[in-house]
Amino acid sequence: MKKNIKIVILGIVVNTILFAIKLFGGIFSGSLALLSDSFNSLMDILASFAIFFAVRTSTKKADKDHPFGHNRAEPIAGLIVAIFAAILGFEVIKNAFQGFFEPRDLKINMLIFVIVIFSIVSKVFMYIVFRREGNKSNSPALLASSVDYRNDILVSISVLMGNFFGYIGYPIFDNIVAFCIGLFIVYSGFKIGLQNVDFLMGKVPGKDIMSRLKEMALSIDGVKNLNDVRAHFLGTFIQVEVHIEVDKKLKTTKSHEIAEAVQNLLQEEEIVDYAFVHVDPV
Repeated sequence: MKKNIKIVILGIVVNTILFAIKLFGGIFSGSLALLSDSFNSLMDILASFAIFFAVRTSTKKADKDHPFGHNRAEPIAGLIVAIFAAILGFEVIKNAFQGFFEPRDLKINMLIFVIVIFSIVSKVFMYIVFRREGNKSNSPALLASSVDYRNDILVSISVLMGNFFGYIGYPIFDNIVAFCIGLFIVYSGFKIGLQNVDFLMGKVPGKDIMSRLKEMALSIDGVKNLNDVRAHFLGTFIQVEVHIEVDKKLKTTKSHEIAEAVQNLLQEEEIVDYAFVHVDPV
């Protein structure tokens, strides 16, 4: 988790640098698309701070007030990212729409293209880092950030196209590109929000995870069958409830040993936070 925190700090530094150079380039050139992209970077900075505190909070151990830990902190950060995205997206759409009726002079030069290309290269690097570490640690906050970085790459490519058309004498495309950027940001925010709401609302894990948990429980000697297997997300991890069938002729202590063996095996899974095992004598 300490590595995740360092990665988030790196993201804050990179986004701050990108925000500054894009803002300078946008003001200097008058490019609404580049200005829109600079505010996208500003949103990334705010989101990165939210993720930083969420990742740090999620590393805290369970306490009296939070007996099941602080795993919900990361999905909350992911939801904050989604809200920022939606607000920013609508603002970009509004500014782009106004741009159709209030034309602006574009001062496009090679410096603007260099800024946008530098942004694309930086975002590709950050996407790879966040995606890799998010998958390794099963972190919804880092994975949400990786999706945001992927979106930023596409947005910056769109900005590059908008500036190119402005450079060759078609400035209206700058507003069109900015409008499309706004729509895409809103869509991405909506998608990220839905994913993290699932984590917070206790959605059932995928069929592959459920099948693996059932196979693990049945692999324990003494388990004849399973009456019921239920699981739900508790933040980034899942809690499992299993009803195992054992021979009714077994002593209570033996049945308990079997149940304990099932519990220990299930909790060896990295994604499982806790397993509740009920014994049904048959």
